[in-house]
Amino acid sequence: MNFLTQKLPLFFPVIIVTFIIYHSAAALTLPKNVTFPAVIVWGDSIVDPGNNNLVNTIVKCNFEPYGRDYAGGVPTGRFSNGRVPSDLIAEELGIKKILPAYLDPNLQLEDLLTGVSFASGGSGYDPLTPKIVNVLSLSDQLELFKEYKSKIDAAVGVERREIIVSKGVHIVCIGSDDIANTYLSTPFRSPHYDIPAYTDLMANSASKFFQGLYGVGARKIGVVGIPAIGCVPSQRTMSGDIKRGCSAKANRAASLFNSKLSSLIESLNKKLPEAKFVYFDIYNPLVSIIQNPSKYGFEVVNKGCCGTGNIEVSILCTRFSLGTCSDPSKYIFWDSYHPTEKAYKTLVPMAFDKEIHKLF
Repeated sequence: MNFLTQKLPLFFPVIIVTFIIYHSAAALTLPKNVTFPAVIVWGDSIVDPGNNNLVNTIVKCNFEPYGRDYAGGVPTGRFSNGRVPSDLIAEELGIKKILPAYLDPNLQLEDLLTGVSFASGGSGYDPLTPKIVNVLSLSDQLELFKEYKSKIDAAVGVERREIIVSKGVHIVCIGSDDIANTYLSTPFRSPHYDIPAYTDLMANSASKFFQGLYGVGARKIGVVGIPAIGCVPSQRTMSGDIKRGCSAKANRAASLFNSKLSSLIESLNKKLPEAKFVYFDIYNPLVSIIQNPSKYGFEVVNKGCCGTGNIEVSILCTRFSLGTCSDPSKYIFWDSYHPTEKAYKTLVPMAFDKEIHKLF
């Protein structure tokens, strides 16, 4: 599959509408004798460090003001003003400060050996979700991983590659776009599935992916739940509440899926020998920050920093956007969908610190 030349879907106008609607860290304490050779990440825009730069999609952010607070003020393709959770986790595990995109043309051998991200902004568990915006599906990400393994085999041998893959930490962070975009913002799923049925579809797809990941050698797999997606600025806007309250429907869907995801992980740990699947709750930490912003050093809860903060994301969040804030550190959200680097630095330890030991 040539991700650089594939054509956009026929329903391109829908892509624009749905995506527009869309889409630190205190140290993670590890025992002195525990080390991980690599961090390998799968998922969507929360952990995409620039793969979509090389994909024929409108879901991009490799332009200003994205990356404004990244080293050198460079827009790398990360959907934030600075670093994203995959970077922060890699740093806190003592592996490296920046986790690069696998499709980065400047990737070096050392980058491969210590881990990369295969994530693609706009993707989801539902196979339809990445098709709508023409990004890398989880199946595509697994195919790229097979290529990644071949490169390591050629460079340092199969034995070392097996250690990197089996002893490395695999983080899966995906699912928000299924609910916010595919289910709530397009007519493709909601007429045929109620929320319980749709979250079953998501869970079934998740199960297939996790077993596929196990099948290619992953053993230590951390799975991040869906956040309180109804509280992101774009969903507040679309809910129609003049007080810009959270979308209760979106949050109910996220909570229901998270309960199914947690149960699935327990089941897979029993089913798959040697597997260590760990569920990381991001829903409640985000709610805590939103409900008690001053406790965490934030002032603005219901709008993003970019532009008006109500709807701007990706191609609507540019250096021409009027009203972009001067101090993102006061904001939980950078654009209408993605948190600021400061928010990520707050969320990562809240979600990971108490559970990371289960991957040892």
